[in-house]
Amino acid sequence: MSRIPPLPCTVVIVGRPNVGKSTLFNRLVGRKLALVDDTPGVTRDRREGAARLSDLKFMVVDTAGLEEAGGDDLTARMQRQTERAIAAADVVLLLIDARAGLTPLDAVFADAVRRTAKPVILVANKCEGKASSAGLLESYALGLGEPVPVSAEHGEGMADLYQALRPLVDAAAVNLASAESQPDEGPLQLAVVGRPNVGKSTLINRLVGEDRLLTGPEAGITRDAIQVAWTWRGRAFRLVDTAGLRRKARVEGKLERLAAGDTLRAIRFAHVAVIVIDATVGLDRQDLNIAALVADEGRAPVIALNKWDLVSDPQLVRNAVAERLDASLPQCRGVTTVPISALTGRGLDRLLAAVVATYEVWETRLTTAELNRWLATAVEHHPPPQVQGRRIRLRYMTQVKARPPTFVLFASRAAELPESYVRYLVGGLRDSFGLAGVPIRLHLRQGRNPYAPDRK
Repeated sequence: MSRIPPLPCTVVIVGRPNVGKSTLFNRLVGRKLALVDDTPGVTRDRREGAARLSDLKFMVVDTAGLEEAGGDDLTARMQRQTERAIAAADVVLLLIDARAGLTPLDAVFADAVRRTAKPVILVANKCEGKASSAGLLESYALGLGEPVPVSAEHGEGMADLYQALRPLVDAAAVNLASAESQPDEGPLQLAVVGRPNVGKSTLINRLVGEDRLLTGPEAGITRDAIQVAWTWRGRAFRLVDTAGLRRKARVEGKLERLAAGDTLRAIRFAHVAVIVIDATVGLDRQDLNIAALVADEGRAPVIALNKWDLVSDPQLVRNAVAERLDASLPQCRGVTTVPISALTGRGLDRLLAAVVATYEVWETRLTTAELNRWLATAVEHHPPPQVQGRRIRLRYMTQVKARPPTFVLFASRAAELPESYVRYLVGGLRDSFGLAGVPIRLHLRQGRNPYAPDRK
């Protein structure tokens, strides 16, 4: 017998006995693999098959009808097999019989699948006639959202099932590809950047405890991005000193242009970028440009307010920097600022602790279940606006990568979701999950309806 090829998403069909699980399974795999009969309990073990629904490909699992059972008899063992199938699945299809209406057993097992924190699609089967209308309305009481009406026996409602499954199957495929491409853990790449003569090389020399880099009062001494291997509290770092970045209009000569290009490459390969600012001068426009560049490259920024020992009014400087950052760097709202003196070593332990903490935020991974619970609450508090009198539905959200935290939101008419609402969602993610101070990427995606006519 040929082995079923591995597929990126596993969909398990569950429900009480005799609601049509095996019929739907056969419909999705395209042939009669599972025995079908009106007698309850025909299916006893898990059956897997490679399913296809238009252009969607996924693994589908047929299960024994869920019943309340205990002990070690056959029914209990069947239930444990079903529970294992749910635990291994990416998506759960909870099937009910719309003609028979909602039963107490449906409610019990709706509760059970909800507690698994897996994405659940409520499917109302046997909806081929008017007799199903009452059961379809009753199914809303399960609290699993809008039911998908289908007739597994006659193949009706498959387009609606496709629309419900599409974002979940896509998300599972993206998650799999992202997990396979995650880089191995290595030294924390820390780039030290800023305008010329703000103390970048002095800072690295103080950190490593020797005059490793050339320093002096002249601006522009550093030209190449210099890497220094170093360990702090048992953690490996690779420190990168960079040439000072001036505004493009003030860049003079080929060497300075090359040095600026080397700095940009160092930022792209960094994990965290410490942006060194001369606290005696304050936050300059070019400082903000550098911080924006770091954020645009998806790196995690930390602001080092250098020469703090020379500041006459620390509180005034702190407030001015905080206000300027809030107004001019919204993409990294809550970025950490640490007062230091590279010359005396003051504040360097706090700076490095902030670097490690910011790096951990930058690496944050959130589960799909907690993201979608958050999304449901966010939409309930502030629904998406109607566009041309039509409601935009936010179907599903998943995190596709970290470094920086990057999310995909599946929505109907995604291109019409206003930018202001996207900012609301990003701000909510930042506040709810502690993602302050790092860039957040939120991509909108809209599933294609394979049953709609092609537009040429």
